[in-house]
Amino acid sequence: MSKIEEATTILAAMGLPRSQQNERSAMILLALARLGPDDAWASVQRPLLRNRAIMDFIRDDYGRNYAANTRETIRKETIHQFEQARIIDRNPDQLDRPTNSPRTAYMLTEEAADVLKAYGTPGFDDAVKRFIEQFGTLKAAYEHVRELHRIPLRLSDGSMVYLSPGEHNALQVAIIKEFGPRFAPGAVVLYVGDTAKKHVIFESEQLARLGVPITEHDKLPDIVLYDAQKQWLFMIEAVTSRGPVSPKRHREIESFLGSCPAERVYVTAFLAINEFRKYAADIAWETEVWIAATPDHMIHFNGPKFLGPYKP
Repeated sequence: MSKIEEATTILAAMGLPRSQQNERSAMILLALARLGPDDAWASVQRPLLRNRAIMDFIRDDYGRNYAANTRETIRKETIHQFEQARIIDRNPDQLDRPTNSPRTAYMLTEEAADVLKAYGTPGFDDAVKRFIEQFGTLKAAYEHVRELHRIPLRLSDGSMVYLSPGEHNALQVAIIKEFGPRFAPGAVVLYVGDTAKKHVIFESEQLARLGVPITEHDKLPDIVLYDAQKQWLFMIEAVTSRGPVSPKRHREIESFLGSCPAERVYVTAFLAINEFRKYAADIAWETEVWIAATPDHMIHFNGPKFLGPYKP
């Protein structure tokens, strides 16, 4: 392996998140350790380096010339994480130096240097173990924060599932909790996608019994509900960034549900009316729109079965 590949392996072993297991972070680690392509890991150094000096080392020793305007990216996408992971100390020579000082500098911690020096020796695994026992891993810390901020979703049977945070999943929770009881009472949840995990609910056996190709679940909308009494499948798109049930999307879903005997009810859901306005011209006829901000009402896109006087 090259020195850059070895440095990437070390970062992975030390529990850095995947977004820091890359060439940029590997070269920054090597710069902080003052290791060129042919230097031995045992010769790790701990100089105090400013951002510019790190970039200069990478240019001179590894032939990667980072432009001056990438300095902030390096700081935000690697240096900051190294500091959180206890791989480096910031301003160990002057702890009260202002954060935005042009003299801000970084140094490998002694514990991180011990791990690097042990790479390629029988003691490497033990060195990594000691480091993680003392400081934990940044990957686990980040995942714990995400766990704390997950969105709880209680299903009709009382069970709880958790979705990753974000507007899209918040809308999906609203669909299950608010839309379902109002407009699909008694329906069961067969599928719920998740922005981080692809899908958090996937009732493959029941979908298969309904003739829904389980090998093509990526083609499903964000949420699928099934009303067994009416034999209706509610195909619901939760729109926060991706598009609604457009004519094209409607046709795509219908094409792979050719062997499904259940009737389909297509719904496009939005968080608020202003989001609906953005996509109104793209929504397919003979479909429904539900807006979480006004959960008691639906918008029906045409259809003679709803034509007639309203009786309060």
